[in-house]
Amino acid sequence: MELHLVQVIAIYALPVIFAITLHEAAHGYVARHFGDMTATVEGRVSLNPLRHIDPFGTVALPLILLALTKLFGGGIIFGWAKPVPVNFANLRHPKRDMLWVAAAGPLSNFAMALFWALLLKIGLSMPGNHFALPLALMGAAGVFFNIIIMVLNLVPLPPLDGGRILVSLLPHRLAWRVARIEPYGFLILIVLLLTGVLGALLWPAIGALMAVVAGMFGLSMGDLVKLTSII
Repeated sequence: MELHLVQVIAIYALPVIFAITLHEAAHGYVARHFGDMTATVEGRVSLNPLRHIDPFGTVALPLILLALTKLFGGGIIFGWAKPVPVNFANLRHPKRDMLWVAAAGPLSNFAMALFWALLLKIGLSMPGNHFALPLALMGAAGVFFNIIIMVLNLVPLPPLDGGRILVSLLPHRLAWRVARIEPYGFLILIVLLLTGVLGALLWPAIGALMAVVAGMFGLSMGDLVKLTSII
């Protein structure tokens, strides 16, 4: 079964938009819980995707990567929303609470992967229904994309969430040195992506987490891989 690019975009649209925007909203919500109201004041603790969408990172880049993946195979589809503003100095315990603010994003993606896995399960349980295949494909896309965003953000490189978690856990002297990498973090990430190192590092973890999510819902990893290969 071969899907046209427009069909693939339609399947990925909701999973991509919500994976990226709810990730950012989760940061703002947890920051508010620990004492920083910056994101709340700016209206970013919201489930409205329009408040978080970055025209390039949320829309253009995932579409470009999706098209390249469809044409040439392989590759990692990812993107970003407008970063939620967090003033870590406003947190009640800045260094400790930074960990929870940073971890909120990847944890939201794991929760969304479970949600899409449930929809995938429902789709596969309705053979013959006209909506079954689109629902199953969208569910598979949601699991796949959310796991990618989760694993990518856990790379221990500032300004990614994994980098902030690492800074929170390290002793002050080491934390300060790691934090100084932040201005160069995205450049390093791009170099790793273009050289293929990033994919080599991430794919084993992505596959392992997809297997965990599939197992939690009694899904076959083979079915999940088959559906993601279609899209």
